[in-house]
Amino acid sequence: MIRVEVHDSIARIVLDRPAKRNALTPEMLDALTAAVRAQDADASVRCLLLCADGPTFCAGFDLKAAAGDTDILRAQLESLSAAVRTLRRFRTPVVCAAQGGAIAGGCALLGSADLVVADRKAKIGYPVVAIGLSPAVSAPTLEMTIEDSLTRARLLDPGLITGERAHEKGLVTHLVDHPDDVLACAQELAEMLAGKPPHAVARTKAWLNTLDRTNDDEPFARALGVSLATVGTDENRSKLASLWGDKG
Repeated sequence: MIRVEVHDSIARIVLDRPAKRNALTPEMLDALTAAVRAQDADASVRCLLLCADGPTFCAGFDLKAAAGDTDILRAQLESLSAAVRTLRRFRTPVVCAAQGGAIAGGCALLGSADLVVADRKAKIGYPVVAIGLSPAVSAPTLEMTIEDSLTRARLLDPGLITGERAHEKGLVTHLVDHPDDVLACAQELAEMLAGKPPHAVARTKAWLNTLDRTNDDEPFARALGVSLATVGTDENRSKLASLWGDKG
């Protein structure tokens, strides 16, 4: 479900579950975290490119796998928090290629990147409030990326916005017209960053991470706790049951 390719000092980590629109399972997120840590330990890697196979970058959690099992949903949230923290703290720049859509947990991954490429019509957002789940787990990195008032709007509003609108708000840094052009643009950016003096780039990123508290576990832990507190409530169970037509 996770594939790693390294070429010319660029580590490309690929979400490889296209038949499920790269929907995230705990195992998939844990594999992502492990892959990122392995590449972070490789001094020859100067840039990480996070991308995905298929027409959609990531449709969020695999809710069908979690239906009726709150332990799986909790594990998804815990694993997402770990993956986002690990990506955000990567010692060199992280570029994300988000074609087609980045929804819920997929959108959380965008906030962990330094540069994000999307197409104009991509669907982006956090619709999980509609299933009785708090998207607070995404709040720390989202607030690091866009201003507080916009973070509030995105987390409270379950509606999706386009890639073009996300670009206007700063969640997407680079915009292309067509989904097929996203990866090429992201690869070009990765090559540009990998070609810069590595020590200066790494020190700059480390300082930026200090300024925005990326290395502080407390905001991430508190945000995760808020999301976990909404798992398994009557509201959450009812909404998930309705989602899958489960009357039991």
